[in-house]
Amino acid sequence: MHNLVAVIMAAGKGTRMKSKLPKVMHSLAGKTLIEHVLDTVTQVGIERPLVIVGHGREEIKAHISQRAELVAQTEQLGTGHAVMQALPYLEGAQTVLVLSGDQPLLKVETLQALINLHEGEGVSATVLTATIVQPFGYGRVIKNGILVSKIAEEKDATSEQRQIKEINTGTYCFKASALKEALAQITTQNAQGEYYLTEVFDVLLKLGEKVLAYCTPDSNEALGINSRAQLAEAEAIMRDRIADHWMSEGVTIVDPSSTFIDMEVELAQDITILPFTRLMGKTKIAEDAVIGPQTSLENCVVGCGSEVTYTVAKDAVIGERCHIGPFAYLRPGTKLDAEVKVGDFVEIKNSWIEKGSKVPHLSYIGDTHVGKSVNIGAGSITCNYDGIKKHPTKIGDHAFIGSNSNLVAPVEVGEFAITGAGSTITKNVPANALAVERSPQIIKEHWHQRKD
Repeated sequence: MHNLVAVIMAAGKGTRMKSKLPKVMHSLAGKTLIEHVLDTVTQVGIERPLVIVGHGREEIKAHISQRAELVAQTEQLGTGHAVMQALPYLEGAQTVLVLSGDQPLLKVETLQALINLHEGEGVSATVLTATIVQPFGYGRVIKNGILVSKIAEEKDATSEQRQIKEINTGTYCFKASALKEALAQITTQNAQGEYYLTEVFDVLLKLGEKVLAYCTPDSNEALGINSRAQLAEAEAIMRDRIADHWMSEGVTIVDPSSTFIDMEVELAQDITILPFTRLMGKTKIAEDAVIGPQTSLENCVVGCGSEVTYTVAKDAVIGERCHIGPFAYLRPGTKLDAEVKVGDFVEIKNSWIEKGSKVPHLSYIGDTHVGKSVNIGAGSITCNYDGIKKHPTKIGDHAFIGSNSNLVAPVEVGEFAITGAGSTITKNVPANALAVERSPQIIKEHWHQRKD
């Protein structure tokens, strides 16, 4: 769509958020608000939109500069002034889509319908509207039949106008030439002393131009994020949308109200997600997996048929038919092949555990390569850190690590080797060998009577 340009307004400070972050950089379902808007615009077919930035522009630039062209609004003099900054970049554009960077709930199909109506009717401007029960704070759309006759801001509206339920969402389509002409004529004669973009419609109507409205059937799309409470409201709406989508794709979500799934998560059919589970980032889960309850996965891959319960994992790969938890902690760099068991109160970091191996309980495995069909007894630890550097441990196929063993890295335990329970292993153990490293047991009989 080379003749269609999007202008996204993201210059506001967001005072009511009470945050050091720019408003549009707050997160919703795993993405910033501005990313949600950019995703929607991109899916409409606009490859490189204009983003008007002001407060926190360096932080916004670092985050989205590869996806958009940033235009600085050095003084925040209103929405009309913000769009004025984009005028030099509209050369060759026929249609200009204007929207806000703090409205993450806008849908692709809604924007497409707005554009189609605007271009199909050949009008100068089209307003995206919504009908809401409590319109306080929003500009009211006054219509004459199907045509818009005025947009009255809350502070400038009459008592009668404030009774109107159809509101301006802040998203518009303009004929580029009409927008440029109207912006040159708006003033700051209003309650805020700012250049309102909505005054463009007054100018266009005085010039005899037609302005239409497209009313979205989903009023939630009108929600702009101006406070933490509105951010939480939008999160709940987005969470419901995501859950509904995945349930329609064949995923069982036992309790959607206590399940949190980020936008970029990928789920296969016949997964079961139990309550109080959070799936974050680019997590990808294969069919027949059971996740939860009370499990948090971030940027993880889970294979077919695996069960992950009461577990926290980040940047980990879990193979097919694995059993993880309860109360396991998989840290970045963990790779588990098929049929691995990681039991209760086990922590694994930057380690590769091959097929069929078991770490059933109360163990720490760090910077370790564990071979196939290895059993690691309760309370075993790979001592990988000497206070300065991390060191590797290697455990061969079919090895048996006795309970409460300490493997002091760097060290290797060979295939089919055994370490005796309670041993501290500081030297390599050959294949098929038994390594026992304990102090001799001392028994002093009648010790209790002596103490008396």
